[in-house]
Amino acid sequence: MKVAIEGCAHGELERIYETIAGIEKESGTKIDLLLCCGDFQSTRNLEDLQTMAVPKKYLDMCSFYKYYSGELVAPVLTIFIGGNHEASNYLQELPYGGWVAPNIYYLGYAGVVNVNGVRIAGISGIYKGHDFLRGHHEYPPYTESTCRSVYHVRQLEVFRLKQLSGKVDIFLSHDWPTGIYEYGNKAQLLRKKPFFAADMESGKLGSQPLEELLKAVQPAYWFAAHLHCKFAALVPHNHGQQRADDAASSSSSSSSEDEDEEKEKKAAPTTPTPSKPVPVTKFLALDKCLPRRAFLQVVDIPGDPIEGNPRLEYDAEWLAILHSTNHLISVKENYYYLPGKKAGALTERFNFTPTDAELEAVTTKFQNLQVPENFERTVPAFDPEEQSNYKHMVVGQPKVHLNPQSNTFCAALGIDDPLCLVLLANGKDLPAVGSEVIQDKANKSAEVEEQAEQEMTEPLVTPTKRKLNLSLPAPIAAPADTTDKNVIDLPEEEEEPQPEEADQATEAPATEEPSTIPASPNLKKLKRRNQDIYQAQDD
Repeated sequence: MKVAIEGCAHGELERIYETIAGIEKESGTKIDLLLCCGDFQSTRNLEDLQTMAVPKKYLDMCSFYKYYSGELVAPVLTIFIGGNHEASNYLQELPYGGWVAPNIYYLGYAGVVNVNGVRIAGISGIYKGHDFLRGHHEYPPYTESTCRSVYHVRQLEVFRLKQLSGKVDIFLSHDWPTGIYEYGNKAQLLRKKPFFAADMESGKLGSQPLEELLKAVQPAYWFAAHLHCKFAALVPHNHGQQRADDAASSSSSSSSEDEDEEKEKKAAPTTPTPSKPVPVTKFLALDKCLPRRAFLQVVDIPGDPIEGNPRLEYDAEWLAILHSTNHLISVKENYYYLPGKKAGALTERFNFTPTDAELEAVTTKFQNLQVPENFERTVPAFDPEEQSNYKHMVVGQPKVHLNPQSNTFCAALGIDDPLCLVLLANGKDLPAVGSEVIQDKANKSAEVEEQAEQEMTEPLVTPTKRKLNLSLPAPIAAPADTTDKNVIDLPEEEEEPQPEEADQATEAPATEEPSTIPASPNLKKLKRRNQDIYQAQDD
């Protein structure tokens, strides 16, 4: 099986698929599967964009919305995990995984699937010690703090993955396991990223829980991203040492092992196993999707023959683990501890590797393990024509939604949706399932259209003009005189232009009135405005 591995996608799906098409054309081979190691940025619209924990200047819709809306279709089956730059509200709707768009599948907080016989496991997010022991207490709309803590790895997902048995072909993570640089070209890595030296010395470069998973799961391949550089390593495993390390890390509260386990730990390395080769994990971290950067790698993974499209299936063991550990879900912000050999009552179960009865119960519930193609659009997609100026728009965070895929999966397996639990724990009402949200919007739009049609059929009535109620002073009564006081005599001036008032005045008929001043032979009689002001002077 030809598998393409992508580092940090950062929403550049079109560019990634174009690169894959170029590789196929150049090599003459068909890429069967694409795996993305986080920072996928599945933003459907502007509201999703507000939940990404990045500075405002880096908020970009990119191209995922085209695949969500159906404008484009992913040309190859794509499986991804979450990183630290995601549309967290959308991914939180799918805690156990699901389709985010046709042919694009999200693994969830942690998940295991099979693609034509290739077993793929993965865990989303990055490690922060102050949030590792908490429950998934976040829900949208997020605060400044929960906008970041929502993508931090929690102990429950690590605990569940440690219960896996059998072979794991591929493991996906966004962060690096702690100490992985000791198994590769460390000097070359420091030449590329010299500022890694301080974190290496302090042991802060990478994730300690992922190092425990690396020793416990021992996958054939481990792919990661996050640090934006290409780095390869070969990690050998010792079966005896792994058993002891796995036992030591199975309890989050115990600090030591029993005496008999210590004896096994000491005795295991001395057991000669010359006939069996030492298992090795091939680790590869890739860069982000930019020109002239090592962001894509194609590897050959042994698998079943592919007829048509690859077949995506649930993993029966993982489903049994989810069901048996459902009671360990916490949605509280405070620290809590998972069962271990030294924790709680002696009869408390701490090993949740499925039994044959548990596996049989899961196969009864899921007689067909193939993942159903039940993707539904639950919110409107981004409209580039109407929202082209989105970087200057004020947009709020989205309200919480429940996804019908999670509802169907949880009902079939008999487990709880963590998003429902956290809403109920905080006194919130559960919203309608996603498909009903779209139906409600359609009903509202239909009501608006009907109302508009009714308004169009009704005759238009011109509103009456509003009368202004102005209070004016009472007019001054004119004296009882037959003489028109508004008529004044002005001498005719030939050289200078007449004032503006003279152009708008009208001639009045001449009247004989007694005057002691002899009249000029050429007089124009004009009506003067606001004559009442000058009344006293004329009198």
